[in-house]
Amino acid sequence: MRFLVTGGAGFIGSALANRLAHEGHHVRVIDDLSAGDPRRLLPEVNFTRGSVTDKPKLWALLNKVDCVYHLAARVSVPESVLYPREYETTNVGGTVALMEAMRDAGVQRVVLASSGAIYGEQQRQPVTEDMPPRPTSPYAVSKLASEYYVRTIGSLWGIETVALRIFNAYGPGQTIPPVHAPVIPQFMQQALGEGSLVVFGDGQQTRDFVYIDDVVEALVRAATTQGVDQQVINVGLGRETSLNQLVQAIERVTGREAYVLHVRAESGGVSRLVADLTQARRWLEYEPKLDLVAGLELLLERDPTFQMAAGGVESKKR
Repeated sequence: MRFLVTGGAGFIGSALANRLAHEGHHVRVIDDLSAGDPRRLLPEVNFTRGSVTDKPKLWALLNKVDCVYHLAARVSVPESVLYPREYETTNVGGTVALMEAMRDAGVQRVVLASSGAIYGEQQRQPVTEDMPPRPTSPYAVSKLASEYYVRTIGSLWGIETVALRIFNAYGPGQTIPPVHAPVIPQFMQQALGEGSLVVFGDGQQTRDFVYIDDVVEALVRAATTQGVDQQVINVGLGRETSLNQLVQAIERVTGREAYVLHVRAESGGVSRLVADLTQARRWLEYEPKLDLVAGLELLLERDPTFQMAAGGVESKKR
């Protein structure tokens, strides 16, 4: 098949593009490199630098494409609070531009990478796809709006659509920006460097941490599974882990005792969030293969940054 992956030089996008190319598909990637890195991609992946809002460029890349994976987006919740207009422009405007370009090019299916963040604070866990969304950040609002645009425009123009609400994905190659870093690589880096693990709130807030290979498997299946048009599907591990439990798992995997600094003056976000995977099992025959400890072990084994940090600590001890 021929695929276009928007945001395909990012963490999830590059893992997906490489998997598709490895399986022999023709893969094109567009990424503005605001957060992506083309060095993540296999040589056989056709990379183009550009914005998902650039319709003429999209027209060229969409020629004879069978399916689009739409992952291009700004993804930082705290940043979205500061710059909501930029999130609306990129995440929502980029989605609409892509759907217009797909209509013009005659592409028949799109898989949208949405987010579990759209659920917000819910009284019942695990969360199911039919619960009313309660987004608590402009990022979450932009993802929910993108879902509505994709589903509505797809219905109007005869494009098959499926939205995967991805929960807290982690794995090798995930970047650690100076501010607003994802929690698992940040905690892993601090633990290996014998630094402080900063936990906002009391650490009892829970999340659903899912390893990148399982996320990619769900994305791959969503491209070819029949009968999923207009579906919204959760993708996670389906297990609830508190931040305190995450710290314990990282201590177990790294063999280091972490120094945890609780900052109770700042909120740790929603109190609980874990995915119900009933629809993922029904529609995609999806079953995550790696629990948190196994995923952390693979992260430590496969990510060169953490391998070097672990080796440096051992050398210093000797």
